[in-house]
Amino acid sequence: MPLTETEWDLVTTWAQEYLLDTTDPHAQLAQYGFAPEFVSALPLTHVSSDNARALVHASRTGIERQLRLVEALTTVDRLAVLPDIVKARDLLERLREDFRAHAARDNFRACVLKNGTEAFIGREDLRETLRRFLADPEKFILLVDGEPGSGRSYTYNFLRHIGQHSGFRPVRVTLSRTSTAAKVVRRLADFVAGPGEGASPLNPTDLNDLLPSIDEAAHWVAGRATAAEEHLWLVLDECDKLDPSSDVWDFIGQLATALYEHAAARGDQAPRLVLLGYGRAMRQLPYDLRGNLCWDTARPVGPGELHSFFHQVFHESPPELLKAGGPPDASIDELVEVAVDEVLRAIETEAAGGESYMRRLCTAAEGAIRVYRSL
Repeated sequence: MPLTETEWDLVTTWAQEYLLDTTDPHAQLAQYGFAPEFVSALPLTHVSSDNARALVHASRTGIERQLRLVEALTTVDRLAVLPDIVKARDLLERLREDFRAHAARDNFRACVLKNGTEAFIGREDLRETLRRFLADPEKFILLVDGEPGSGRSYTYNFLRHIGQHSGFRPVRVTLSRTSTAAKVVRRLADFVAGPGEGASPLNPTDLNDLLPSIDEAAHWVAGRATAAEEHLWLVLDECDKLDPSSDVWDFIGQLATALYEHAAARGDQAPRLVLLGYGRAMRQLPYDLRGNLCWDTARPVGPGELHSFFHQVFHESPPELLKAGGPPDASIDELVEVAVDEVLRAIETEAAGGESYMRRLCTAAEGAIRVYRSL
């Protein structure tokens, strides 16, 4: 079970008082076994409270780092003789259990996200595409096409889930017909710029030729994203909404090229680019990037995928009603049929409400899961 915010506050206090109350925090962390590259990337100062927050923030980006931090705290002599050590060891055991569960679970096959409250149905091709995409350092641009309403933007929900378990954080800018390169850069700057760095460098009024300014802004975004503490994926959603003459197309091409150059120099630390709603007939990315692209096509979920979804959910978490005597397959199969029928009926009934097909489908499926778990 993950630690709560209150428990992380307690870990931060311990780190400040017992681990980083020193004039040489880098040497102290190295003494307790933290990796040199991890320590060198921390913005450590002479203020122990700031150092503790920086250490905890960096450690929370991955379950292994969380485990490493709390393990280190339980070995500090000053904490070991206090009553708080009982709580620290309890947190450590919970993180170890969380780590074991994480290692045993195939997160690419998950169908209920966000602590069991958000349905993610189907997209079998996407799951395997992402598995390959993450494993291949040469692929750093993911493009997702498909018809409107097929679930292209829905991809972002799954990226957030995978990112929690694979050490990256997706940041999204949703595009529209009125989007400009300057607006997109400013939105990305909110995610990638460090404190005190000021506004993004794209100011078209300073130049007669807009393209050099866009190129400079793209390299600025790529550089800041590469230098960020977290591994970032830059997501541009609803690319098909862009005006064909928008300068955002130029920015996308320049940003992709800038990431290509940063990937060559910084490897896995360089961010990845995800373009949702980017059709194969749209403006092509630079030719040099052809070997770095990975494509996925979103398709609306049908009854067959709904059956598979509910079979997985119901078998993985049988309700108490069925647990008593062991969950017989026949009973679960009946519940699956009921759930599928109810979801299909609900999305037809709500079709006039203006919501997209996939959103109606997921809302109805989540309602069915809540009913199932209440049995």
